[in-house]
Formats: sequence, structure tokens, C-alpha cells
Amino acid sequence: MAAPFPSAEHVADWLSGGPAEVSGQLALDDALLAAANDGLLPRPVVRCWAADRPTVVVGSSSRIDDEVDRQACATAGVAILRRPSGGLTVLLGPGCLAWSVVMPCPAGVPPVEALHRGILTPLAAMLSALGPDRRSVEVSGSCDLSIAGPVGRRKVGGNALRIRRQAVLYHGTLLHGLDLDLLARLLRHPPREPGYRAGRPHGEFVASLPQPREALEDAVRAAFHARSHRTDWPVAAVDRLVTERYATVAWTERQ
Repeated sequence: MAAPFPSAEHVADWLSGGPAEVSGQLALDDALLAAANDGLLPRPVVRCWAADRPTVVVGSSSRIDDEVDRQACATAGVAILRRPSGGLTVLLGPGCLAWSVVMPCPAGVPPVEALHRGILTPLAAMLSALGPDRRSVEVSGSCDLSIAGPVGRRKVGGNALRIRRQAVLYHGTLLHGLDLDLLARLLRHPPREPGYRAGRPHGEFVASLPQPREALEDAVRAAFHARSHRTDWPVAAVDRLVTERYATVAWTERQ
């Protein structure tokens, strides 16, 4: 089975623009995945975005009270939303770049481990090559991006995916100045963790990359050969998904 990953021979579309609200951005990932699964995307679509205020986003199967301090979120005025992919809870906001790759897979979806390698290996290489202050970014655990720290490697990006029959959504975060003290207040110690975390609390485990957002966006675009530019996105489908799912209490509280 040929892997569907963007490459020098099989370029991707770079999508700029999108909804203003985080709920709309989550819906856009879902809508693009549906379009890819239905054969409506001729090429993979790559995009980056950032929340303009702190927002907690739980995984599709996460139990909120296991991973999030609701009272701390209420006190800080931070909303809790749920995304379409698996994985654990993340904090989005200024200093956290979100990125997505949506891939049509008409010949079938590769195994999960191949997806992790095919997406994260080129991204880690591009991030490692950034700027004069080069810091080696590696894939750690099953699908984290990490850099060396004083006591073990420190996570700078978490990733998740959603698989449909003929398409994949792979998306993640890159930290470059997120308020890590706020993260430690809002998120509980996760119910499961990769071995390299070794029980460390958030403040000792999570770190930021030294590069600005623009450099990280360039690295994402280069890693996935996103050379073709597009600005159109499925507005009607996104609006429907926001109304029916991503902005509703029923969806957020479904676990």
C-alpha cells in the first residue's frame, strides 16, 4: 500500500484562513476529513492556526473530570471544548501553534505506526534545522515531539489522529511560549503517560521551542511539501458542525 504522505513528488495544499473561534477550527478539521473521505480533496491539505485566548480541548474519548480541573477553568474563564480526534487534553492559546494534515487515502489507510512515522519524522527534522539555535527535536513516546531537558526529554508538541475508511486527520500542537503555569493549574496529571515522562508534573515535563510562530509555520509547510495555496474551505459544513456539535454542551459533555 502506497503511503499517502505529502512528499516532493506528491505535494499538498496549504490552506490559509478559517473560522475565528476554536469551535470552528475543530469543525474545520472534521469537515476537511469528511471531504477527503468522500473523495472531494485531490491532495492532502495542511494548515496552521492559533487560539487567541486560552482554551482547554479534550480528546474525543476523554473523561473531562479525569483530565481537567473544572473549577480552575471556571475561575480563569477558560472554556472547555472537545475535538474529533483521540488523545489526551491540551491547552491552546497564545504561544501554542496548532497544525493539521488531512490526507485522502483512496487505497486504504496505512497502519497507525506508519502514520506516526510518516508525519512526525519529517516534521521533527524540519524543526531541528530551524535557526542558529538548533535544538534536536525527536519523536518520543508514541507520538510526542520533544527536546532535551536537564532531567529527561521535555515535550514540546502533542499529536492526535482520527481515521476514517479512506482518509486521515493528523493534527497536533507546537509550544513556543504558552503559559505553562496556567497549563499546570488547569490540567490534572494525565490518567496515562508515556514512559519517558517518568511521573514528572506538567511544569517539569512540558517546554517551549525557542522559535517564533512564523518559523514554526514555515517548518510545518516545508515538512509536508505544502506548495499549492488555497483559501477556500467548506463554510456551510463547518457552520453545521459548530451548531450541531462543537459549540454544544451535549458534545463536550458526551463522556
